[in-house]
Amino acid sequence: MFKFFILALTLLNLSFTQAQSQTPESMPGLMPVPKEIKLSTDRFQINTDFVVTIKGNVDERIYSAATRFLRRLDARVGMFFPQDHITASDTSDTANVIIICERPGKVILKEDESYKVNIDGNQIVIKAETDLGAMHAMETVLQLLSVDDNGYYFPSVEINDAPRFPWRGLMIDACRHFMPVEMVKRNLDAMSAMKLNVLHWHLSEDQGFRVESKLFPKLHEMGSDGFYYTQAQIKDIIKYADDRGIRVYPEFDVPGHATSWFLGHPEFASAPGPYKMERNWGVFDPTFDPTKEETYEFLDKFFGEMCDLFPDAYFHIGGDENNGKQWDANKAIQKFMMKNNIKDNHELQASFNNRILKILTKHGKKMIGWDEIFHENMPKNIVIHSWRGKDAMVKAAQQGYQSILSNGYYIDLVQHTSDHYLNDPLPADTPLNKIEQEQILGGEATMWAELVTNETVDSRIWPRTAAIAERFWSPRDVNDVDDMYHRLDRISFLLEEHGLLHIKNYPMMLRRLTNNDDITNLKTLVDVLEPVKYYTRHRQGVKYRQHSPYTRVVDAARPDSKIGREFEHLVNSYLKDKSKEKLEVLKSMLYVWRDNHAKILGTIKASPILKEIEPISRNLSELATVGIETLNLLRDGNNAPNPWLAKASVMIEEAKKPYGQTEIRITQAVENLVNATIAED
Repeated sequence: MFKFFILALTLLNLSFTQAQSQTPESMPGLMPVPKEIKLSTDRFQINTDFVVTIKGNVDERIYSAATRFLRRLDARVGMFFPQDHITASDTSDTANVIIICERPGKVILKEDESYKVNIDGNQIVIKAETDLGAMHAMETVLQLLSVDDNGYYFPSVEINDAPRFPWRGLMIDACRHFMPVEMVKRNLDAMSAMKLNVLHWHLSEDQGFRVESKLFPKLHEMGSDGFYYTQAQIKDIIKYADDRGIRVYPEFDVPGHATSWFLGHPEFASAPGPYKMERNWGVFDPTFDPTKEETYEFLDKFFGEMCDLFPDAYFHIGGDENNGKQWDANKAIQKFMMKNNIKDNHELQASFNNRILKILTKHGKKMIGWDEIFHENMPKNIVIHSWRGKDAMVKAAQQGYQSILSNGYYIDLVQHTSDHYLNDPLPADTPLNKIEQEQILGGEATMWAELVTNETVDSRIWPRTAAIAERFWSPRDVNDVDDMYHRLDRISFLLEEHGLLHIKNYPMMLRRLTNNDDITNLKTLVDVLEPVKYYTRHRQGVKYRQHSPYTRVVDAARPDSKIGREFEHLVNSYLKDKSKEKLEVLKSMLYVWRDNHAKILGTIKASPILKEIEPISRNLSELATVGIETLNLLRDGNNAPNPWLAKASVMIEEAKKPYGQTEIRITQAVENLVNATIAED
């Protein structure tokens, strides 16, 4: 299988290589793609006297960043460089790398993050207005590292780069399943590598309250199952992020998604309780009572404590999915609405949000909320976080509100990377004028944690979020999907050096599923399976709860099967040119899938946890058989007879059915082959 797959990749990459052959060297596989890049034929060869110097008005942050840069480089090349920790005493004008910064950057929205890199045969020079730009430059340089028979080198290049959007974020939900400190830190490192600059930290939810409160300790003591971040840990992570040029801002969801608040403080709920920790997933009733002054006094004190803890200028209040059931059932709330001429729950929530806005403004913060907070009664100094669709974002911008986009970047929905990559916050056909476009700050990938644990979460964030990061950073016309995938494979590998588990944990999970038996045949199957998309997994006969096992095949399967995608690509290419070489590669891959079912049955028998995927293994085998027969028809130039087409159609429809909440990635490609055998009328 392996040698045929390598041949397939060679054929698939042929067109890319030919497209780049006009340049002196193949274009470097950078991600995000810089705004301007110019290659030449020279190169900078790396040897053991590699030295870095920093000049300008700088502080400790850039020295630490440069030291990390040097350690990552020597770890890759295995050379014993002379410098240990780079300091201000390293002043050589003949250093191999000279970093010139005008000033330390502020980790705030719209800070200057631009940089320039010039590499020739003698030296690497980085210039930036701020150390934030210089750190981005170092990430770009590390991605440029190349190797051949002569050793490691950097290609000669001139780069002038700056981000397209100032807000480029990742949201981590630490509530549905708690995410430990080491998970947050390794993902901050990966974010920095991909030039993301905002961590949105979702910290309260029906299923957990995850921050220590010294003013109201019942919040974390009763609402967290013991899984929460101490304030010392919060400060440590904020410092860790700041050292990497990343803003950290919290989300405390109000008035809904609030069950965990009320375990310790039921007096602020819209129904009397008692309350217990929510273990299920969905939208639930518990909601803050917006008619009690005590609610606002409590939130003023708590938000004040959190505003002191989180120095960033922004504060997310959630505001989404309030089903209003507790408000509708509460006679006092209904009386309040009538007395104050409040016509519906949306208007009542706008009144609540305005009170929260005053509290946050008093504490020096700018309020963000999901697009449910968008209401005519809200002032223009809030930020709308669009998740239900782009319409809210467009309308908000047209009415003078700033906004950020997450619709289309919900990475928990396990869509293909290309779906996210082609989702542009400001596409070429945007209805917004130039002034209105300035209101779109950028976007965030959102990692909701219902179906992930610390073991699997990295595989849902990466590498797809690298493509999203490029959408936020690179020019709009950088949008070639095939080129993106070509670069993404290498970037995914490079991200592993930050301790990410997205590649490492895949064979580990398969070993566990086989009880440490040989995973070869299971991997052949799972390599072409994907979890069902969107929210389908919740609707396929399995009721997931917080304590459910997230260790099955569906959890090991990747959102965007590389082998399945490459097979699709090869099918499309073959249908265009009917290449004999491609035909043989396709058949060889299909032979492996056809024969794998018989081989995997023993593994399934020995591991009952795999029983649920036996039908899909059988379907893959039969689908592969249809594919082989189809290719033979196409090879011989024959149209498919109607009885065969009917049988093949039934098989394809069966292959489309999910089992164990997984589906076969190559089904559509085989169907495309079959359709090519149908005689035209």
